[in-house]
This record gives sequence, C-alpha cells and structure tokens, in this order.
Amino acid sequence: MNSQPLILASTSKYRSQLLSTLQIPFLSAAPDVDETPLPGESAEQTSWRLAQVKAEVVAQRFPDALIIGSDQVALLEGQQLGKPMNHDNAVKQLRAMRGKTVTFYTALSLLNAANGEMQTDVAITKVSFRDLSDDEIERYLLKEQPYHCAGSAKSEGLGIALISRIEGEDPNALIGLPLIRLVGMLEKQGVRIL
Repeated sequence: MNSQPLILASTSKYRSQLLSTLQIPFLSAAPDVDETPLPGESAEQTSWRLAQVKAEVVAQRFPDALIIGSDQVALLEGQQLGKPMNHDNAVKQLRAMRGKTVTFYTALSLLNAANGEMQTDVAITKVSFRDLSDDEIERYLLKEQPYHCAGSAKSEGLGIALISRIEGEDPNALIGLPLIRLVGMLEKQGVRIL
C-alpha cells in the first residue's frame, strides 16, 4: 500500500467534493497556472497540457507526493469556451450554446512526484443544451452564478435544467474530476480504494 501523501492540484470545491467520495485523505493546493490556450492548440490538447502543468507546478511544493491535476475545456462549433468570469460573458456563452451540443474535455493527470511517473487521460462528455429563452438564461445565472465553470453551467446543480442530454463514460468528469479513470491510476501507484 502506497503511503505517499495525495495532493489535489486544485482549489475547486467541486473537485474536492468528488475526490472526498473516495474516502482517502488528501490535501488541496492551488496550482496558479495560466489557463490560456496556446495558438493552434485543440481543446483536448489544452486540457491535457493544463492537467499536466497543474500537477507539475504543485509537485514543486510536494516532492514526495502523488499529485492529481485536472482541467476542463468546453468546445462549441470549433470554439473553446473557458470560464466566463462574469455575468455578461456567461450570458453570451449560454446564448451561443442553446439548442446545441457542447463537447467537454476533462483531462486528468496523476504525477508521482517522487519518481516523475505521470499518467494522463482525457474523458470526453457531450452535453446537449435545451433551446433556452433569454429569461431562462438570466434566471439561471442569477440563481447559480457559475462564473468559474467552463461553459457557464454546473450540471451538479441547477444547471441540469439547462440540459436535454448527457453522453459520457463518467458522470463525474463533467463536474471536473473523472473518478473512474482516477481510481485506475491510483491503483497503478499502489493506492487501493477498497
């Protein structure tokens, strides 16, 4: 059984809540990473790179730990959707997404900082949005204020009312941490969940 400390390279309360469901002790640490996509980088490549970079940055502070990095990028008709950060941007995102399907790329990295071994994978989730009215969008944003969520919606909250269909292998991936993949990665590092 691996006795290395486990560090979540994120300050997201949603990722922390998800990781807590595995009932293993962990700490959270802010990765402080610029999340701007690189020129010519696909949404999948952006999420993959940022998950790894987040883990590597936090590993500098925890050189003997297992570090979990995760990043999510939403893609609508070839355009990456980041975190809106404010109400006006969230309105624009949700108006653009209504009646359409958005692909969410949720990358997960597990870095063994002690030996440099890195595992990375991406979970893909397709989310179809209802044809929402401007009033519905405003009411949703005023109630939930999802300004730090890629795509301006939280499926684990009231945002589920915006959605007509979700397709993916892991429902946790859409919230921000693909737990099914994480369990397999942790087991490869000698961390048993059960």
